[in-house]
Amino acid sequence: MLRAGLVGCGKIADGHAEQIRAVGRAELVAVCDSEPLMAEQMGLRHHVSGRYSDLATMLEAERLDVLHVATPPDSHLAIAGRALQSGAHLFIEKPFALTAEDAASIFALGDQQDRRIAVNYLYNFEGVGLQLDQLVRSGELGEIVHVDCHYGYDLAGAYGLAVLSDPGHWVHRLPGKLFHNVLDHVLSKFVGWVDDNFTLKTMAFRQRPATGVAAIDEMPDELRLLLHSGNLTADVKISAHGRPVAHWLKVVGTRRSVEVDYSARTLVFTACQTQPSAIGRLFPAWVQSARYARNGLRNASLFGRSRFHYFDGMRTLLDRFYDAIEASRPLPTPTPDVVRVCRIIDAIVADLKAQP
Repeated sequence: MLRAGLVGCGKIADGHAEQIRAVGRAELVAVCDSEPLMAEQMGLRHHVSGRYSDLATMLEAERLDVLHVATPPDSHLAIAGRALQSGAHLFIEKPFALTAEDAASIFALGDQQDRRIAVNYLYNFEGVGLQLDQLVRSGELGEIVHVDCHYGYDLAGAYGLAVLSDPGHWVHRLPGKLFHNVLDHVLSKFVGWVDDNFTLKTMAFRQRPATGVAAIDEMPDELRLLLHSGNLTADVKISAHGRPVAHWLKVVGTRRSVEVDYSARTLVFTACQTQPSAIGRLFPAWVQSARYARNGLRNASLFGRSRFHYFDGMRTLLDRFYDAIEASRPLPTPTPDVVRVCRIIDAIVADLKAQP
């Protein structure tokens, strides 16, 4: 069993603790938070005896094999430096780093210490995400020429309310504010098809009424992004006001196209007409119905096997990360892709700042 520790005991930390236990290859032996009460409560909830308010003390006392980092991204570089020097591998929550420069520095430190590093791109490792990856790798879709992604954010949800009710929340410190915190989830889905020579154009605005609190009112809640790289274009929408709160990706290939709904966990090929005239327009609806029915049966089977929960993708990702540590298998989140995500976010932030 790997000895695992966790730093940062906020909202996402419970998901890490639950999936460490579910994977069954590591034992969570210690938790740490600069607020001692947070670490104490986390330890009580998950029956962890090692509870710390100082990371250096925890690293020295516990001799960890792997550290899960669930703190705000502006702390990741400093935490990585200490943890890697102590000999721990790193599983880092998104956003991976504040800038691409920080991301490259973290991986360079990992190389120096011969330690493995991965980031929590959990949606890529859900069943539909793995299906999509297989379709692309097999060539069934042909060359990918366009992706269309919609990411809904519920400002009335637990995370949204925390951000809107606290002007000092760490999200307000991010260069890209709310978008900076979720863009990893969007970009990581297709970053493997983007090369380093990309161009982009963004538009962002605040649609909700002003509150009179400067830190909160300065945060936009709608983003539109158009990205171009080689023969690929990407159209990204992040919306806090669109309903339902959707999360989907459409991938357009030269042979076939596919639509992935991450909320409903369905993947279906885009409908097409194969028979002539009006008769041909009758069949696609029935074909799509059968495809969705098959998705429903598969999801019911996953539910019956307790594999339909919110963090199932994280469980698969963690299992593969532990493989990379123990069996020297490839990292589940390739280093160049992680750095490129950070580079794209840097470019988005720069483009937004250049606007009036």
